[in-house]
Amino acid sequence: MDKKLRINPQRVPKHVAIIMDGNGRWAKDKGMTRVFGHKNALTAVRQTLEAAGELKVRYITLYAFSTENWKRPKKEINFLFNLLENFLINKIDNLLKKNIKLKFIGEINKLPIRLRKIIKNSELKTSKNSSLQVNVALNYGSKSELINSIKNIRKKKIKINEKNIDNNLFTKNIIDPDILIRTGNTQRLSNFMLWQLAYTEIFFEKKLWPDFKSNDFKKILNKFKSIKRNFGSI
Repeated sequence: MDKKLRINPQRVPKHVAIIMDGNGRWAKDKGMTRVFGHKNALTAVRQTLEAAGELKVRYITLYAFSTENWKRPKKEINFLFNLLENFLINKIDNLLKKNIKLKFIGEINKLPIRLRKIIKNSELKTSKNSSLQVNVALNYGSKSELINSIKNIRKKKIKINEKNIDNNLFTKNIIDPDILIRTGNTQRLSNFMLWQLAYTEIFFEKKLWPDFKSNDFKKILNKFKSIKRNFGSI
């Protein structure tokens, strides 16, 4: 059994972003199809959210589907969307019970109509929850997010500066991540929150996402507590 980790509440990060990588490879290692990996990824999501709630993390952002993921086989994309739909329909009561608020970031207007309706309903139902906010990055790409932010600023005819760019991103009113975790033993950002990660501490985890447990999450947060963050100063 893993030893229980104790983390100083004052050193708990407010926002943890996660690139959930490795589902396909995990399934392949077991002689199964990629969708088997996506299905089993939900266990890692559940354990991570439970650990985040226990440690009083304020925000979790999950990179669920990128703008580049449309290049994948249609069958796999449909499975991913159906998996999300079923989760939002069947687990909404659990989210309400745990006081979890859902927010979706990305180009949601380009998703299938049924999925958009379910997303809107889940955001509405959890809008008053205040324990943990889970941001689901869906049809999200950081480069297009930045381009759209600049376009919105120009339409408003206001000054292009850091504050106005922040206020026109999908993550408006959400603090920047303190930590980024990427599973799957891959070291790249994959067009994820490029603007928001400027001063984020990055942890690359060797484990594939379906193997990521609550204690893995806690171990990373335990490492974070010893990091002195200078934000450019001495």
